[in-house]
Amino acid sequence: MNSAGFKEDSKNYAALKALAHEAPRKPGVYLWRDEENRIMYVGKARVLRNRLKSYFSGAQDLKTKALVHHARSIETIIVANEYEALLLENTLIKQHTPKYNINLKDGKTYPVIRITGEAFPRVFKTRHIIEDTSQYFGPFPQIHAVDTLLACIDRLFPLRKCRVFRKRENPCMYYHIDRCLAPCCGKISPEAYRVHVIRVQHLLSDELSIESLIMDLSVQMHAEAAALRFERAVQFRDTIKALEELTGQHTALVTLDPEGRDYIAWASEGILSTFTVFSLRGGKMIGRELFRTHSAAGGAESLETFVAAYYTQDRPPPPHIYLSPWTETAQTELEADPPFPSLCRWFVEQFGYTPAIVSLEEQPSQAGSAPDRRHWAVLAMARQNAQEDLRRRLKERGAGPALDELVQVLGLTRRPERIEGFDIAQLNGKHPVASLISFKHGRPDRKNYRYFKLRTVVGVVDDFAAMREAVQRRYSRLLREGKELPDLVLIDGGIGQVNAAQGVLDALGIDCDVVGLAKRDEELWLPHSTAGIRLSKRSEALKVLQFLRDETHRFATSFNQRLRSEDLFFPILESVEGIGPKRAGRIMKTYGHIGAIAAADPSSMAKACKISETLAQTVRAVAAIALEDQHAAQERLHPQGGNPP
Repeated sequence: MNSAGFKEDSKNYAALKALAHEAPRKPGVYLWRDEENRIMYVGKARVLRNRLKSYFSGAQDLKTKALVHHARSIETIIVANEYEALLLENTLIKQHTPKYNINLKDGKTYPVIRITGEAFPRVFKTRHIIEDTSQYFGPFPQIHAVDTLLACIDRLFPLRKCRVFRKRENPCMYYHIDRCLAPCCGKISPEAYRVHVIRVQHLLSDELSIESLIMDLSVQMHAEAAALRFERAVQFRDTIKALEELTGQHTALVTLDPEGRDYIAWASEGILSTFTVFSLRGGKMIGRELFRTHSAAGGAESLETFVAAYYTQDRPPPPHIYLSPWTETAQTELEADPPFPSLCRWFVEQFGYTPAIVSLEEQPSQAGSAPDRRHWAVLAMARQNAQEDLRRRLKERGAGPALDELVQVLGLTRRPERIEGFDIAQLNGKHPVASLISFKHGRPDRKNYRYFKLRTVVGVVDDFAAMREAVQRRYSRLLREGKELPDLVLIDGGIGQVNAAQGVLDALGIDCDVVGLAKRDEELWLPHSTAGIRLSKRSEALKVLQFLRDETHRFATSFNQRLRSEDLFFPILESVEGIGPKRAGRIMKTYGHIGAIAAADPSSMAKACKISETLAQTVRAVAAIALEDQHAAQERLHPQGGNPP
């Protein structure tokens, strides 16, 4: 960005901040508008000034930064109370569909099997549930198994295939191949046809067990195999296998309570959110819906906005709505009496009644009531669907937004496509090691992971000197070999370690950004800074750095522990006559730990470690004794398999 653009952005930010600080201390609705005066985001607030000031105070996540960056003005509308703010917010969102608000986009749903409500019903697979006289069974996660089940139904119960039923003089091809009963030609009465439909209903509702169908097909499979008709036998086998996948999960979710219920779960990461709604009517699940959203709202505001957008006159709320755990703010609303008072009033005004809103925060124990366990199970399933869909969305999107956020919050000179992280591990100066972790495009690049046995800090505890040695060894070598340098170096530590690393990079003439992540407060430290940077816990940039920091720590600690383990058992190996420090080191390098030495083949050990087979047998025996002593000591400390305190 050139200096003119930077000054323009700074001036615009100051103007927006001034508008926020001048907003009324009243309930109402606020609208963010872009440079073309289009509404970007609509929000509601109990106190407009407090809500708008929050956009310009403290750490900001990516969605808030994007909203402020693209906005050019803020408009406020004062209303009498928070309830009226909810009504107005809902109306404006539906009217303008702002970019950063909840936008209901129906995601992919699992298929269901539909039996139409006509005089001569059809049976087919669909992903759309229509409020008519049709019956729906499902949803089915295994799509290919559903196709197999429908093929079996088609063979066993030859119902009509035509989309539009009309009288005909001559039956179609399906009648001649025994795949249709030709009701269009009067070949079967409605009563006789209904018998076949009822049998299909029984099969799908588990009254006619799929296990019985599998047994019948197994008999036919063996008969075909006995007659040497192996292709037919293979077809039966594949059909049975597909049907077995449906066993126990092909039917609709059934509960003892016939009242209608909706189960709403939610998963969110940064600006992305996915809502899942499982609908139960008449005691059976009739559908599952996924709604993908981009929203700058959070917590209770997201939930209220979604519910107000989801339920309409064409889709009224059921008597009960169950919600998965939300944020602390939403949980506070749920604990109010009644829960979500603004929503409750909105339900009364819009539909003439208020559904019971229930949140199940924890899994009920086995001693809990069966209904509570069932409700929690459905909510858990709904939440799992939401999390899985969100995982797919994040994978499709990649780490780009998180890397862009890093550029913004750290003021980096370029997008950090390659990030390398360092951590130091030691115990009172013994076996000091450093780990190097490399990330490319926000993902681990494990072929570039490295260990360093530090040489300059043996016997002393000096994290700054240890960091300087690790950074100097890594990047002096990359410079010598002409290999790719990172865009950003992450240091596990505070300002001291960061300045130590920056000093080495400056001495080497490397132009590379450096940042530290301190564990205690999860603060980010830039070189020579006087205060740390705190990001929102939901910040995608922070999560990328935390993942990388934790990986460096794991890598360094595991290597240090391995070296300490070697140090512990070296005297045991050296107690064998003929085994000195060099041979002990060679044996430990070959086998890694004492357990592997105790289980090694003496002849293989002799060849690999360049010692005699007799000496290898002695080493193996000593290792086995040491291992037994170790196990005995552990048993004395923690008898009966107890765990250490």
